[in-house]
Amino acid sequence: MKNIIQNINKAFDHRIRLGIMSVLMVNESADFNSLKELLGVTDGNLASHTKALELEEYIIIEKQFIGKKPNTKYIATTKGKEAFQLHILALEKLVRNT
Repeated sequence: MKNIIQNINKAFDHRIRLGIMSVLMVNESADFNSLKELLGVTDGNLASHTKALELEEYIIIEKQFIGKKPNTKYIATTKGKEAFQLHILALEKLVRNT
């Protein structure tokens, strides 16, 4: 039997990273507070997982000020969208083959 997990992307193994990418696939962008609330995670967890996705070049992190308040926005890159779609396809194949 062919290695059915070979196309599973390790960058998306964690449920928080899977959630971040899922949100960014259906939205142009998401800000820190929105992601934190949607995923039910702490500031530190979200920050570390977004940093991991940024290092893979799967997301872009934009920091700016709105008025006097800092705002962090996340955007999925083309590379990230393609990698995530391949990951989802691999998961679907895995489910169908087992």
